[in-house]
Amino acid sequence: MADGDVWLVVGLGNPGPTYAGTRHNIGYLVTDDLARRAGGSFRRHKSGRADVVEGRLAVGGPRVVLARPHSYMNETGGPVKALATFYKVAPDHVIAIHDELDIPFGTLRVKLGGGDNGHNGLKSLRSSLGTGDFYRVRAGIGRPPGRQDPADFVLSPWSTTERKELPFQVDSAADAVECLIEQGLTETQQRFNG
Repeated sequence: MADGDVWLVVGLGNPGPTYAGTRHNIGYLVTDDLARRAGGSFRRHKSGRADVVEGRLAVGGPRVVLARPHSYMNETGGPVKALATFYKVAPDHVIAIHDELDIPFGTLRVKLGGGDNGHNGLKSLRSSLGTGDFYRVRAGIGRPPGRQDPADFVLSPWSTTERKELPFQVDSAADAVECLIEQGLTETQQRFNG
């Protein structure tokens, strides 16, 4: 893969079946959708710390590495840094897809840089990459109902109503990743930041 022309798209989540259906794992769902679009299947990377799909999302488009780290959310940075080093990807070609409490369910926001907003995956990425200047596709999950602890909320399964709408949000987030890579941030924000 050529230096500078590779994008590293990371779905944030927690590994294993216990977490598969939780709000915190929406990043994994979006990378699964992108892998289908690229016609690839996830395989363990030689680092052993992530599953990856290498390919292109559009004919003639740039090379893309889709990644799902094997680490828990708060330790995501190490595997992502290892992949960025291996594929020679600068932080400005890294896209993190993650859940966002402060955005209503079904809504997306795309941005470059910014704070961690209490998100342990983003905090770990910032620490390992040495910068927060990477792209974020923020998939809204909304705030917990009543007095439920946000940590419990993100690790709980989707509600029945949310499960019905989830495929649309995943599809939209995957579209936003493609748009970001192919058309840039401004166009993506105009189309997806509702």
